[in-house]
Amino acid sequence: MRNKILLLTVISLLSFMPAGAQSWTKKAAKSVFTLKTFDDKGTLLGSAGGFYVGTDGECVSNFEPFRGASRAIIIDAQGKEWPVEYLLGANGTYDVAKFRVAARKTTPLPIAATAAAEGTTLWLLPYLNTKDCPSGTVRKAETFMGDYQYYTIALPSSTEAVGCPLLNASGEVVGLMQAPAVAGDTLSYAVSARYADSLRITGLSLGDATLQSTKIKKDLPATPDQALLMLYVASGSTDSTAYATLVDDFIRKFPQEPDGYFYRAQLHTQAFRFGDADNDMAQALKVTKKADETHYNYSSLIYNKVIYLADHPYEPWTLDKALDEAREAERLNPLDAYRHQQAVILYAQKKYQDAYDVYASLFQGQLRSAELFFEASRCREQLKDSAGVLALLDSCVATFSRPYLKEAAPYLLVRAQARRENGRYREAMADLNDYEQLMAATVNDQFYYLRHQVAIGARQYQQALNDIDRAITMQPQNDLYYSEKASLQVRVGLYDEAMETARQCIAIASEHSDGYLFLGLAQCLKGNKKEGVANLTKAKELGDPQADELIEKYGK
Repeated sequence: MRNKILLLTVISLLSFMPAGAQSWTKKAAKSVFTLKTFDDKGTLLGSAGGFYVGTDGECVSNFEPFRGASRAIIIDAQGKEWPVEYLLGANGTYDVAKFRVAARKTTPLPIAATAAAEGTTLWLLPYLNTKDCPSGTVRKAETFMGDYQYYTIALPSSTEAVGCPLLNASGEVVGLMQAPAVAGDTLSYAVSARYADSLRITGLSLGDATLQSTKIKKDLPATPDQALLMLYVASGSTDSTAYATLVDDFIRKFPQEPDGYFYRAQLHTQAFRFGDADNDMAQALKVTKKADETHYNYSSLIYNKVIYLADHPYEPWTLDKALDEAREAERLNPLDAYRHQQAVILYAQKKYQDAYDVYASLFQGQLRSAELFFEASRCREQLKDSAGVLALLDSCVATFSRPYLKEAAPYLLVRAQARRENGRYREAMADLNDYEQLMAATVNDQFYYLRHQVAIGARQYQQALNDIDRAITMQPQNDLYYSEKASLQVRVGLYDEAMETARQCIAIASEHSDGYLFLGLAQCLKGNKKEGVANLTKAKELGDPQADELIEKYGK
C-alpha cells in the first residue's frame, strides 16, 4: 500500500511539471538573452539568442548578426536592455562571437568540461519560453581544432533557436545552436560552447577578416604584451583616430603600464600638445617598474620633437634635457643603447668630437654594426678628417662578408662617394660595381651618371661612355646627359660622334648653351672653324662662361 501511495505522489508531481522542464531550468533562465544589432542609421540588422559565460558581462552568441553592425544590445530575461561594449573574439567559419555587455555581476551558465557523446540527450533552452525545453539526442559529435566538437542533434531546427544554449542533464552548456542548414530541417546543429568561450582577441586580431567585417568595438587583448602587439600593428594599419582610441583603451585597461602613456605622449607630440605629452611621461615615470627604459623613451621623444618639430617651440624640451634623460637611463642601467642615444644627441648639438668619443666606446660592444661605424664617420666628416672618414667606412663595409647581401649596398655607395672625393677613383669603381651587382633591379640613371663620372676620374673612358649611354637610355630627355657625353667624346677625340650628340642635346634643350658649346668645339677641332665659332658664339649669347676663351682660341 505504501509503495502504491508513493507512486501516485510521483505521478501527481509530474503532472504539474511542464513538458521538457529540468530541475535547472528556472536558474538557467536568468542567463539567457536575445541579441539585436543595428547599422549606422539604427536599422535592425539581425538578432539571435545568447547566454552569459562570465560574471562581468561576458556573453556568447552567433557572429552573423554582427556583420556590418555599428551598434548592438541584448535584452535579458528580466527585459532589461544592455549595450554591447566590446567584442572579445569571433570566428566567422563557426559563426560564434564572444563579447561583453555593460551589465555587471552577471550569472553565467556552467560550461560542460567534457564533450557529449553520441546518443546523449541534450536540452535546448530558448530565450522566449524557458519553461519548454525541447530535447534531442546527439547523432554526431565531430571534432574540430583538436579539442572541440560540432554536434548534429535529432531535434527539429528553428531560426528562433539560433544562439541559444544546448544543455546536458546536469544543466551544463554543451553547445551553442547554429542556423538551420535548410528550412524545416529535422536536425539541428551546435558548436562547442567551450570553443565559443575560448575565443580571444590577440595582438594580431586587427587583421582578422571576421572582426573587420563589423564596426562593433573590439576589446584589447587580456595581457599587456598582446595588447602592446596590437598597438604596434594598429600604428601602421589604422587611421589616427582609431589608433588614438586604442591607446586610450590601453591606458584604461592597463593603468600601471608605462608604455600606454608613452604612446599617448607621442600622439600628443604629433598634435603639438607638448604639455600633455610631458604630463603623460611624468605619469609613465610614476608607474614604471623599469625606469631606465622610460627615461630612454622620454629622451627619444624630446630628441625627435626638437629635430623634427623645431618650428613648434616648447621651452622645457631641449637637447640638453634629452641628453640628461639618456644619461639617467644609463646611470640606472649601463646599456650600450643608452650611450648610443647620447652620441646621437651630441651630434645634433654639433659636439662632434664628444659624439665621436661615445661612438668609439661602442665599437667593441653589442651595438657594433655597419650603421654604428657609418654614424661615427659622419662625426669625422664634420671634423674635416677625410682619412678618418674612409677608415670608418672601411670598418663599416668590413662588417659584411663576401658575397655581399643587399644590406651592404647603401654603405658601398657611401664609401664609393667618399673614395671619389678623395681621388681614389679605381677603388670607388670597385664599390660601384659591387653596388650594381647587388641592386641590379633598381639602379637608375643617376647611378650610371655617377659611375660615368668616377670612370672618367679612373681614366676608364669606354666604361664612362657605356654608363652615360645607359643613363640616356633611362632618361632620354635629360639634356645634361647628352652634354656630358659630348664633352667626353670631344676629350677622347670622337669629334664626329660628339657633333651628333651635341645636336641631340640642342634638339632637346635649345635654350641651354651646352649643346652649342660642344658642337662648336668639336667642329673647330675637326677643322670647320667657321661653323664652330658660330656655335660657340651662340653658346656665349646663352651665357656660357667658357665660350669666350674658345672663341678667342679658334676664331683667329
